[in-house]
Amino acid sequence: MKIVVVGCGKIGTAIIANLVKEGHDITAVDTSDTVISNLTNNFDIMTVNGNGVDSDVLEEAGTKKADLFVAVTSQDEQNMLMCFIAKKLGAKHTIARIRNPEYNDRNLSFVQKQLELSRTMNPELLAAQQIFNIIKFPSAIKIEMFSTRRFEMVELRLKSESVLDGMTLRELRNNYKAKVLVCAVQRDNVTVIPDGNFALKSGDLIELAASPVEIQKFLKELGAFQKQARSIMIVGGSRIAHYLADMLTGLENEVKIVELDKKTCEDLSSALPNATIIEGNGMNHEVLSEEGIDTADAFVALTGMDEENILVSIYAQQKKIPTVITKVNSEELSHIAENLGLDCIITPAHIVSNEVIRYARALQNSVGSKMKTLYMLMDGQAEAVEFSVKLESKCIDIPLKHLPIQDNILIVGIIRDKKTIVPSGDDTIMPDDSVIVVSTGHHLTTLDDILVW
Repeated sequence: MKIVVVGCGKIGTAIIANLVKEGHDITAVDTSDTVISNLTNNFDIMTVNGNGVDSDVLEEAGTKKADLFVAVTSQDEQNMLMCFIAKKLGAKHTIARIRNPEYNDRNLSFVQKQLELSRTMNPELLAAQQIFNIIKFPSAIKIEMFSTRRFEMVELRLKSESVLDGMTLRELRNNYKAKVLVCAVQRDNVTVIPDGNFALKSGDLIELAASPVEIQKFLKELGAFQKQARSIMIVGGSRIAHYLADMLTGLENEVKIVELDKKTCEDLSSALPNATIIEGNGMNHEVLSEEGIDTADAFVALTGMDEENILVSIYAQQKKIPTVITKVNSEELSHIAENLGLDCIITPAHIVSNEVIRYARALQNSVGSKMKTLYMLMDGQAEAVEFSVKLESKCIDIPLKHLPIQDNILIVGIIRDKKTIVPSGDDTIMPDDSVIVVSTGHHLTTLDDILVW
């Protein structure tokens, strides 16, 4: 597809990197000479140096023939205006990054309809939602949800004392009553789709797939289930902190935000009456101790500096806080943070990039199924895709053990009539099912892509 991306900061660059991997024809637009130069050196794409609100610049970028136009500059109103102009020039679909909390759901729906926006994305809101899910389920490093929360994939790190160390997946299924599936394992930075003979090892990063109830049941059997956090400390009064605190206080959690800037503290106090806002330096250990870091159930580092987030998270981990979540924008620093022992790392650019990839793939769908959800797993080495199955699919009414499925692809879940199935070889796919597939080395756009042709 022909895709134009305007605004090539961290989020725009992450989107471009993944779209290039998908094989799309990309044109990038940015006002910065340096940014354009870096993009030209790093990617095989077209670039235009200019302002995306200028129709001449958009015409030069080929917007008239664009299948998808993505505006992700730092200015909400500019993004909306650019998408409006792009649509009038002939772009088929448009996506705008809109971050301001003042654009509430009702107002945003009105704007989206009037400007004919195909999709809006709020990176901070998406990141806050992911953090919120982890705080609600603190045993996990990462949680991905499918089909109105009836099916989940939970990422876990096997600790050194794990009872699963040395156990094959066939033994795991025989030894535990919970109906869960280990659908991907990362070891030594290599991700595989394991079979029943695969033996787990301490230190493995694993993806568990099942209904939420079955996952909790399994973790309780393992003795690895943690109670939901109730007391949460947040360092950094960013937009993510605003959204996250609003979600948490809505469930009557105790939330404290430590922020150095006085004006930001005043704004947060006004917007979040049920949260406690502390004006202070979140990097100061004395401030954190005075505000009760020792008794917190969860700690979230959301300052604007990756290095600060990493350092204060390490301190929180040393204080034995059960759940420590760290926002890191830089991919390089994200890997360093992992090597330092931080597991729960949130990168807003990756979250938004995944959303754009899902939307772009959905536009390429053929008959037989419709893509509903897409998640990148294990640092992008694997992906989970949810399809809504139509009558035309070639996968229908054939036992899974008889389907000619390609290597490195696993059907991990079927949702039928509000019932979740962790499938065996005797199960079949039926019209109107939702089917979740995990794969490595594939870019699936339709369910039938899993078959050997």
